Amino acid sequence: MSRINIRPGFYLESLGIEHADIVFEAIDNNREHLSKWLPFVSFTKSPDDTEEFILSIVDKKPNEKEEVFTIWYDEEFAGLIGYMNTDRVNRKTEIGYWLLKSKEGKGIITQSTTQLIKLAFKRLQMNRITIRCAVGNNRSSAVPKRLRFTFEGIERQGEKHDELYFDLEVFSLLKSEWKKQA
Repeated sequence: MSRINIRPGFYLESLGIEHADIVFEAIDNNREHLSKWLPFVSFTKSPDDTEEFILSIVDKKPNEKEEVFTIWYDEEFAGLIGYMNTDRVNRKTEIGYWLLKSKEGKGIITQSTTQLIKLAFKRLQMNRITIRCAVGNNRSSAVPKRLRFTFEGIERQGEKHDELYFDLEVFSLLKSEWKKQA
């Protein structure tokens, strides 16, 4: 998978080492915005950290590899979206995403997530998709709500963020539910 076109100028592109500088620069220039909800921001201190993250994804064996994409909107880098914690035996995965502050409110994550849902259910043969959002991150949790995921509950202290733990809202969508919506 290399590119998913959503509309002219708006597409997802498989994350590669060639994106390291632009991803790091985006994180570095948006630290205040991103660090409120994303624990990785505090330990992303140099382009080398971003390269290491990307290599940890692209260097995996094909049957262990998670698909992660850069988001391009109006031909500009806007954020990342991808699968994580994929369990191929039980055919389930999780979608995670982040977006630059300047790109919020344009439907970018909702449309990008829709593309990953289609890919997960059709090509990857997944049966279940989960999205987890920190309690209080209303922009993030609006996405699974908008896409008619089922709210399953709160994962108490589900994510460590510096010295605190965030509770996570857990949402899921099953392939059978998605087929009824399509």
